[in-house]
Amino acid sequence: MNVSKQYQLKKYAEATLGAGYLKEIVKLPKGEDLNEWLAMGAVDFFSQTNMLFSLVFDWCTPLHCPIMSAGPKYSYYWKDDSKKGNSEPIQVPAPKYVDLLMTWIQAQIDNERLFPTKLGIPFSANFPSVVKVIFKRLHRVYAHLYHSHFDHLLSIGEEVHLNTSY
Repeated sequence: MNVSKQYQLKKYAEATLGAGYLKEIVKLPKGEDLNEWLAMGAVDFFSQTNMLFSLVFDWCTPLHCPIMSAGPKYSYYWKDDSKKGNSEPIQVPAPKYVDLLMTWIQAQIDNERLFPTKLGIPFSANFPSVVKVIFKRLHRVYAHLYHSHFDHLLSIGEEVHLNTSY
């Protein structure tokens, strides 16, 4: 993406979001538990990403998106963290990557040891590191959406939703 395109997107995002307001929205509210805040944010970000990707599902095919990427400099490989040992990351088409990712994240959210749903049950010690991976991988989906599918999202009037959910 060239600099002028980046500038246009930045200006558009500021116009739709309001400059500086997001910094306040994402701050941990006083008196709230950090892990609860991260869990809520991760589940919401997961849901928003899932919904937005569904809007390009018919356009993001193995034929049109044979590599999960955000341009020629950024290709993302899938690493299956559920396998024992060191599994090597593999290159998969973008829709397969997103499917594997959403399945993996749903499994993390459904894991009561990671995302406890009952009061008084503590979060696991590795919760922050798992949430970090969730956010990092969801960021890749947004990078792919912006780079490969922004024009389609613009054509169906979903650019504001894309900008406000990211």
